[in-house]
Amino acid sequence: MVRSRVRVSTVSLLVAAGLMTTAGTGAPGAEAEKSAPQSSVVYHEWSSDADFAAGVSEGVQPSGTGALAFAAPAGTASYTDPYGGGTKTWDYARWTSPEVSVGFGATQLVASWTADTPHGSWLQVEMRGHTGAGADTKWYVMGRWAADDPGEGGDIHRTSVPGQGDADGDVDIDTFVAQGSLTSYRLRVTLYRLPGTEARPALRSVGAMASLVPDRKTVPVSPLGGAEGIELNVPAYSQEIHKGQYPEYNGGGEAWCSPTSTSMVVSYWNTGPSQQDMAWVDPSYADPQVDYAARNTYDHNYGGTGNWPFNPAYAGRFGLNGFITRLRSVTELEQFIKAGIPVVTSQSFKASELPGAGYGTNGHLFVVVGFTQSGDPIVNDPASPSDAEVRRVYPRADFENVWQRSSSSGGVAYIMYPPGHALPPGVPGTDPNW
Repeated sequence: MVRSRVRVSTVSLLVAAGLMTTAGTGAPGAEAEKSAPQSSVVYHEWSSDADFAAGVSEGVQPSGTGALAFAAPAGTASYTDPYGGGTKTWDYARWTSPEVSVGFGATQLVASWTADTPHGSWLQVEMRGHTGAGADTKWYVMGRWAADDPGEGGDIHRTSVPGQGDADGDVDIDTFVAQGSLTSYRLRVTLYRLPGTEARPALRSVGAMASLVPDRKTVPVSPLGGAEGIELNVPAYSQEIHKGQYPEYNGGGEAWCSPTSTSMVVSYWNTGPSQQDMAWVDPSYADPQVDYAARNTYDHNYGGTGNWPFNPAYAGRFGLNGFITRLRSVTELEQFIKAGIPVVTSQSFKASELPGAGYGTNGHLFVVVGFTQSGDPIVNDPASPSDAEVRRVYPRADFENVWQRSSSSGGVAYIMYPPGHALPPGVPGTDPNW
């Protein structure tokens, strides 16, 4: 049974997976996987005046708060919105990152960002790589983002961009998949605003996760990481109670696991849409913040709400930091729980592969909120009939296997947290030894 339309990697894609093992765990396929080669994953982010100063600025300047804001047009560009917005001319300003060495031959890259895009503005994020064969790729569009959609006064339909494939690779919704490998990359962010206006879009953070790991059918369980007995007080929201709501945003129910999970984390940090923001939601609907998140993460090309970076970008509109990465084990995930940060994970599985779930899925998001004393993950699973039934406990070895293996997402995680809240050591972009 499909519980979500979240896109997951196919078996042929190389994805990150944890290789930490413990003898005698009884994990699925543990003996076969103990000798598997180490995976590689790295995340790099720009999110401060000093970070942005290392890049090339065209018409942007520091905002005074660590962000990079539109200051003056660097040029004009025409954009035709393929989803009904017509053709408009825009002023633009741009920032291009320095080249980042990956340190290995990456086969996938996912960009993330947080930004302010007031009415009359939007942004585009692009990536250009350097291949293992020694050539520079073209610029690939990783996303076109606006906080609001046209129905709320926004100016474009938020979207990924299809049809970009060439000999170097392609963008699968939100993930660049290399035909060979990438050894380095640059990111480019273009801020757009309507000519003659004072709209001041601002980039608060931008980064990318690059990964290379072997194809793995099973993954061994990792050792305990110190979060045993910790459970964060994350609100519980069911996606299923929204079934049939707002079909223009894919109709709730099994299609809304990603915005429902993101909403739980946003609410945990005591922020989110205001009552005025949600005034358009039918007042008879419970948890209207989920409807709001679905509308404001919806990808018009993909036709769903499961675009990975669109979800932390949505959290960013409420002042949170956020990015997409791959964690290599449940041990690493535990470090976030110890730091007070719930983690949204992406996985796929048959009903028999995750005891206690009671369903199978070709792609699903839920929130890891803690661990039992024995080390089993405590999960807020939105694929539950009601809010009261969202809390679940899943066996550690089975959860790790269905999350980390290459037929699933390979350990994809949404990390969303407030500025000033410390990330745990060992997190991509915060630990030089990562």
